[in-house]
Parts: sequence; structure tokens; C-alpha cells
Amino acid sequence: MPTVMPSDEYAEKVVPLSVNYHFTRKCNYKCGFCFHTAKTSFVLPLYDAKRGLELLKNAGMKKINFSGGEPFIVKKGAFVGELVKFCKQTLGVESVSIVSNGSLVSERWFEQYGEFLDILAVSCDSFDADTNEKIGRQQGQKSHLISLRSVRRLCADYKVAFKLNTVVNTHNKEENMVEEIMQLNPCRWKCLLIDGENTGPDALRRAESFVITNAEFDEFLRRHKDVECLVPESNEKMQNSYLILDEYMRFLDCTKGAKEPSRSVLDVGVENALNFSGFDEKMFFKRGGKYVWSKADMQLDW
Repeated sequence: MPTVMPSDEYAEKVVPLSVNYHFTRKCNYKCGFCFHTAKTSFVLPLYDAKRGLELLKNAGMKKINFSGGEPFIVKKGAFVGELVKFCKQTLGVESVSIVSNGSLVSERWFEQYGEFLDILAVSCDSFDADTNEKIGRQQGQKSHLISLRSVRRLCADYKVAFKLNTVVNTHNKEENMVEEIMQLNPCRWKCLLIDGENTGPDALRRAESFVITNAEFDEFLRRHKDVECLVPESNEKMQNSYLILDEYMRFLDCTKGAKEPSRSVLDVGVENALNFSGFDEKMFFKRGGKYVWSKADMQLDW
């Protein structure tokens, strides 16, 4: 198992400054390139999840991002809501964010938990309904784009920073999204390039057909170069520069192309588990992993 070496440039030992907790694999969408597919239905009890988050905060965590699967599918959003509230109100974490497909987000959720959330990121790969259907970014006849715009309005109403994530792939690589992005006006628009991450004999889906070349990704970026909030991330920048926790609170090591789990932080502690995370701290800082991530520090026009 790989061991993370301390970074002389940034710190004497690796600090879990920003953590992505994929606490569920359940999802109501079937995106063809998803890596955290529903191989299990396991979700930690709320008490254990909070205990793990407290361990991470004590180890230096300043940003927590909740993802899945679809975070709002567990207990109709109450589970992630309680984690958001705990991290902000009890632990005092600088930045608390969620990545969601947006389809299950309600105004009632914002009324209960919106004040504790800094950023809500919605995944949107196209502004064409047929393209979203090809990708799997929808559920039945429910419009992903209607859900997206509803969440955008709720974020403005309840003063939560709105972010967009886009996976550039074979179905949307020619699309020009400038006008729609300008209208939505996210604080950040992260554009990602996949590299067949959901492959192999155990994969529930096959990402190979979605993969594009670096040149095609660069062309997409050139088409959108005037969008100021654009944050491009190549595979080189992404692969080892994210601290990813799975549903058992195990760090996932991506250094060999797969996602090899450490032991759970609940069993061995944060520092021990980090040694098997494969985390590239230097690339984390190089790609701009530390940014203005608390809504209290953002100058946003709500």
C-alpha cells in the first residue's frame, strides 16, 4: 500500500484540509461515467458519521464536501442536512458543501439547513435535454434542467453559493454553454475530463464510450475561455489531488488507476488512514484546491 510522504513545501505532515465524503452510493440517476455506483446500499449511522467528521476536524479539516451517489436520497435529505448542520454549527468547519444532481432538493430543506451550507454544487453536463438523456443525467420524464434552475433560485433566496460541475465527454464536447452559464452565474464552474474511471470487470457501468482526448477537452475550454468562473481540471490534476472518503469512511487511493480503500478512520484514526490515501498534497495546492470557500468570505450578489 502506498504511503504519503510529508510535503516540505507546505507542511511537515499531510493535513486533511479538504475532504470529500461520499457517504452513499445510492442515486436516482444513471450517469454512464459515474465511479461511485450502487455496489452497496450501506450508509453509516449518523452517530458514527459525526464521530468520523469530528476526527477529521481535529486533524485539521477546514472544508468538507458531501457527495454520493446522490446525497439527498438518504432520508429525503435529512441525513446530509444533519451532517451539514453538525459540521458548521458544532464543529465550526470553514466550508461545508454538497455536490448533487439537484433533482431531490426542496425548499423545505433550505428552510431547515440552508444557513449552515456554504456551497451547493449541481452537476450539469448539457443544456440539451436529449444529451442529458444519453448521458443518464435524468430520472424518467423529470427535467434535469428544470431542477437545475430551481436549485439556482433557492440558492439565491437562501444565500447559499451556487456552483456547477460539468463532465466534458463525447456527448457534450461540441456544445457551447456560454450563454446558459452566464445566466446561471455560478461562483465556480468546474469542467472535468474523465479517463475511463468506471472500467474493469467489477464496474457496473462502462465509461469508455464517454472518454474524449486531451485535444478535444482543450477545444471545449477554448470555446468557453471568456467565462470567468471556469475552473478546468484535467486527469493529471484530479487523480491524486482529492481526499476521497467512501461510505465506510475509508480513503480511496487512486494512484494506480483503481480506487483502493484504506482502513476506516473510525478504526485506525485519520493520520494512519491518510498514509494509504495516495494523496498528492502539492498537486492539491497547484490546482487551486484551496480557494475562497466560505460564503462569509465571498462577495456574492445574492
